Amino acid sequence: MKKSALQAARAAYQPKLPIVLQSAVKIVEGEPTHSVADQDEIKHLFPNTYGLPQITFEKNTAPAAGKPVNVGVILSGGQAPGGHNVISGLFDGIKKIHRDSRLFGFVMGPGGLVDHNYIELTAPIIDEYRNTGGFDIIGSGRTKLEKKEQFDKGLEIIKELGIKAIVIIGGDDSNTNAAVLAEYYKEIGADVQVIGCPKTIDGDLKNECIETSFGFDTATKVYSEVIGNIQRDCNSAKKYWHFIKLMGRSASHIALECALQTQPNVCIISEEVEAKNLSLQDVVNNIADTVARRAQDGNNFGIVLIPEGLIEFIPAMKNLIAELNDMLARNAKQFAALDAAAQREFVLKNLSKENADVFASLPEGVARQLTLDRDPHGNVQVSLIETEKLLSEMVGKRLAKMKEEGRFNGKFSALHHFFGYEGRCADPSNFDADYCYALGYNAACLINAGVTGYMSTVRNLSKPVVQWQPGGIPITMMMNMERRNDQLKPVIQKALVRLDGAPFLKFASKRDQWAVETCYMYPGPIQYFGPTEVCDQPSMTLRYEHQGK
Repeated sequence: MKKSALQAARAAYQPKLPIVLQSAVKIVEGEPTHSVADQDEIKHLFPNTYGLPQITFEKNTAPAAGKPVNVGVILSGGQAPGGHNVISGLFDGIKKIHRDSRLFGFVMGPGGLVDHNYIELTAPIIDEYRNTGGFDIIGSGRTKLEKKEQFDKGLEIIKELGIKAIVIIGGDDSNTNAAVLAEYYKEIGADVQVIGCPKTIDGDLKNECIETSFGFDTATKVYSEVIGNIQRDCNSAKKYWHFIKLMGRSASHIALECALQTQPNVCIISEEVEAKNLSLQDVVNNIADTVARRAQDGNNFGIVLIPEGLIEFIPAMKNLIAELNDMLARNAKQFAALDAAAQREFVLKNLSKENADVFASLPEGVARQLTLDRDPHGNVQVSLIETEKLLSEMVGKRLAKMKEEGRFNGKFSALHHFFGYEGRCADPSNFDADYCYALGYNAACLINAGVTGYMSTVRNLSKPVVQWQPGGIPITMMMNMERRNDQLKPVIQKALVRLDGAPFLKFASKRDQWAVETCYMYPGPIQYFGPTEVCDQPSMTLRYEHQGK
């Protein structure tokens, strides 16, 4: 296959490894752990994998001889830059254990395990995908592993291929699946390890042990480049307000990181909207006030960043969506049989009065979008809700009223953008290339250590790569109980933007200035070659979170 000049150059890049992983390692166990919430319920559901200790690795001065190990790998959920390097690191790691080790990739996600759809990943295949974006080496899927029949069917091919361990590369739901799979195989004595790797560009799979999920760094740099380009155009034409929606259904980490990198006039943080109990109209009024203030200086242009999941964080909307999710889950067949007009009446009739009033007040298009097909986890597909257009339309109406009152004397013309898929499969930044390779290599060390139900972790990420600290944490440590499809289920708790955290406080200290003045930053494209300060810097979120540590 012919490669571009950049593809050829990136293929030659050798990811850096933490010094601990550059030789044989020994395992160091910490104290027993417990889940972040609902300890009794999680312990009851995971009796064989609950309470395990955290693990760190240290250099082993007397390495033991390794034995060949067969490993299966699954890419699960949405794409994130660096997934191929996780697989490359895993491949190199098991080959380091023993040259006769083999790696099998299950095709198109967890469904490949259940359907026995796999390929062996050999050195020539792996070498084609080193340091590249995407998940196309084996594809990805969103099949949920939650039924005994699925586990047993997967076990058939695991035994046939002599696989000792399965590595699931995914986000919070995918790694919840990994925990359930690990528990079941432990319960039945199947002697199959399950290891997870933290993936999501949304940045909401993190805690004190997982400092960032892979792909976040690259995706936010891609989005920030394009936002910077739009800001340059915006400041050149001086006649448009650009409403830019960014990925991030459950948290605003992407929007916050892009704001820190580009310094827009407005950036909405969903978690702040919820904490301040703001209504949709409050959000609109705040944007309109900024538009009016800039217009006083003759600046009839600007940039608004909007997190994808904003609607779900507005308290009144959140209550509506929660009841909608439950009601539609209970009445799915009956609802699907109705035409659009009848569906609207059905919803209004079956909601509580308070939520029915909110639903009735919404523009018909937005109300309709709230009732569309749910995702596999029973949630509203918020990416289908055109929040950017909803806000600009409402801001326009608000400004028209302000003009009648003599409080706005400018012009308002809006353009709309949604940046999502553009950032999910970019060639990984040097940070993500290194981080992902280390996560995969570290997963091989966890397999060699004989543990199961663990997440591969690499810490100390704000420091140079050689100082990174590899290890692992029990997946059950991150879990709590949440309502999914009208049932309480164990899931990994999502990490939201902390309003008392350093990244948000830095943003909050500057946003009033950014709102009125034109302080745009233009990050430019990801740099793969050049000085360390240009090429190897982690996200601003990570730097602010670990400043002084």
